[in-house]
Amino acid sequence: MDPATAIQPAPVLETHLGYWVRLVSNHVSGAFARELQEQGLSVAEWVALNQIGKGATVTPAGLADAMGMTRGAISKVLDKLQSKGLISRATSQEDNRVQLLALTRQGKRALPELTTIADGNDEYFFGALDANERATLRALLKKLANIHQMHNIPVD
Repeated sequence: MDPATAIQPAPVLETHLGYWVRLVSNHVSGAFARELQEQGLSVAEWVALNQIGKGATVTPAGLADAMGMTRGAISKVLDKLQSKGLISRATSQEDNRVQLLALTRQGKRALPELTTIADGNDEYFFGALDANERATLRALLKKLANIHQMHNIPVD
């Protein structure tokens, strides 16, 4: 048989870095999503709460851009958060077409509790790594994100 026409064996999945990144990512994000679901929230709602909670002026359009979502999709997320009493919307005094988003008192109380869940999820999955290993992993992932201009906040 001619070696040039011989069927080459398929590469083993485990030889690809993407396989390992995806395997770990799926488990980390899946566990976190389940924990949030127990609190009645989605990951997108959690991310939105965090962004709004940073204290800077946040608008639905800015939030949609940061999260890589359409205006319609972010509107649905914000409607859910507002119906749960976690955020409020106010019309900008400078431009009545612009809505400004803020955490309500209930949202401000919920955010630290939700952050504790996120911290616990990180500790569960990455606690086996020492501080230097965590810092190295974070630095490598940040480097790849920067090189490939991955700036949207992941929500799924």
